[in-house]
Amino acid sequence: MSAPAVPVSPGWALWKLPMRAVVGVLVVEGAAIAVIAGEALAAPPTAGFALAAFVALLSIVHTELATGIERIRRRTAETSYFDLSSVWTFAAALLLPPILASAVIIVVYAHLWQRVWRPAKVPLYRHVYTTATVVLAATAAHTAVERAGGLPGDPTDMAGVLGVCAAVVIYVGVNTVLVAAAIALSSTEGVSVRDLIGRLDDNALEIATLCMGALAAVALQATPGLIVMALPPILVLHRAVLVRQLEEEASTDGKTGLLNAAAWQTQAARAVRRVQRGVGGAAVLILDLDHFKHVNDDYGHLAGDDVLVAVASSLQSVVREQDVVGRFGGEEFVVLLPDLPLGPPGRAELAKVAERLRATVARLDVTVDTADGALTITGLSISVGGATVPADGTALDQVLKAADASLYAAKRAGRNLVRIAGAAEIPVQRTGEASRAATS
Repeated sequence: MSAPAVPVSPGWALWKLPMRAVVGVLVVEGAAIAVIAGEALAAPPTAGFALAAFVALLSIVHTELATGIERIRRRTAETSYFDLSSVWTFAAALLLPPILASAVIIVVYAHLWQRVWRPAKVPLYRHVYTTATVVLAATAAHTAVERAGGLPGDPTDMAGVLGVCAAVVIYVGVNTVLVAAAIALSSTEGVSVRDLIGRLDDNALEIATLCMGALAAVALQATPGLIVMALPPILVLHRAVLVRQLEEEASTDGKTGLLNAAAWQTQAARAVRRVQRGVGGAAVLILDLDHFKHVNDDYGHLAGDDVLVAVASSLQSVVREQDVVGRFGGEEFVVLLPDLPLGPPGRAELAKVAERLRATVARLDVTVDTADGALTITGLSISVGGATVPADGTALDQVLKAADASLYAAKRAGRNLVRIAGAAEIPVQRTGEASRAATS
């Protein structure tokens, strides 16, 4: 059970987090402050101020040129967001004494806050925490390069090359661990590995950005004027990443965050083609919220939207990791189950997942805001129909028709039931005729 949030002003979003998350955030930020203070006291810099100012200026120019793109990325990004300003913070880490690198990072992120984060309504504590993680990651990366003898100065300096490679790994590792820790501590429910560390292509983007930062550092050390040639490819990379995110937005149901019908069918058709090539089996489920019209009629369409979001989240949380959940329209949802065994074992696995989904929704309570105040909607239920590939059809439309027929069989039998095409009735523990109560 999560610790209660500290009751303070609503403007301080940090204090709305579980207490363990508040402590974790403050510890990391305190560690960054301690590192900066220790660097300032131990070895005050005597040179490098002009280079630090130049790197900070390059980052500001970069941000100004990409401000519009970054604001869109910030609004559309999921839990894990990768910032292309790492080009400059990593270059500073490799080139400058830690105290000056930290100063560059603070300038970079202060400017990002003004131009990107604040307009995108990102909580201030997240910005401060991110700045702290970058300071710690940059300090660790600088140590790796320093121990390798600094940046490579000639083609035979393999120690320097290996030092830079180690710095990339360390920078990514420190930053990822600290961000993942904050996400895990902030969550009141289970989180997936993807939630913690982001997707594979996101991490590949971060590594590519750091590699560009390493090349920028070498250019700044050897021929500073050439660094302006780094800006065009960085801006092109911004746009390429934005196009990918907009494509993802186009495939996502705006209300529930699940795949929309077209995107889900694309993935389902791909799974069916795999089965047609003789690679395992697959199945689909169609789920329909029972009596959903009553929710809209009794509590309003906004409350109905809240119910749809809660149901979508609960479905996503209990399917298998490889399953794909989508919204088919209205109050209908669909689930693709790829990589099922053929025959009775696959049908049994399908029935098991379907029953788990039904039972999860039956236990769901959804708190909504209405004109009469906060109410809790209970007694929700779903009817579920399923069909397998290739037993119930060898094409996607055939399997969907079989699953849809099973869904209506479940509804005719009394709702809040599971029916699988071509199989005997799946026994479920009935909860009685679904009732829907609202309590303050």
